[in-house]
Amino acid sequence: MLTLYDGEISGHSHRVRLFLALLAQPYQRVSVDLAGGENRLPGYLEKNPFGQIPVLDDDGTLVRDSNAILVYLARKFQADAWYPHEPLAMARVHEWLAVATLRIYNGPVKARAVKIFGRPWDHDAAVKESEDLLRIMDTHLSGREWLALDNATLADVSCYTYIAHAPEGDVSLAPYGAVRRWLERVEALPNFIPMKASPT
Repeated sequence: MLTLYDGEISGHSHRVRLFLALLAQPYQRVSVDLAGGENRLPGYLEKNPFGQIPVLDDDGTLVRDSNAILVYLARKFQADAWYPHEPLAMARVHEWLAVATLRIYNGPVKARAVKIFGRPWDHDAAVKESEDLLRIMDTHLSGREWLALDNATLADVSCYTYIAHAPEGDVSLAPYGAVRRWLERVEALPNFIPMKASPT
């Protein structure tokens, strides 16, 4: 049985929950109390020495980092449409996994973390990074349905959550019609599950 150590309003965690739902794969969920410092206790640091969520436990095999978990699950369950073997198609997916790791993190993730969790980051800089990113994504998605390929892939799963929740960081999605239509397509996928809205 798969066990996922995660957080309710962690976008990184939601990426994994969303993909497990899209794959219709059962799993056990264990909530990690970040506010209470559970992720810094020795028992959790044995699972991830960086103290981050999520962590996937596959009958004793531990995988940390949300994007690494997505790749692991896609290969484990032979979900080749989500994560193709063909070199260029795989590269196209990884281009967007990199965007999720860097540009989305420095933009929507940080803007949201300042507003929701009080992180001491530059909110104005995060909003500007978010708007620059959203302009690029909106242009890219004009005339196409999905980020990487002609079908939904891990690229869409990885990028979805923090873009959808960007307004929680005071980043408006109103000017980006192609991005909003892409979000609606993700939300229309069979077995889609949303992430709980953060408290304001």
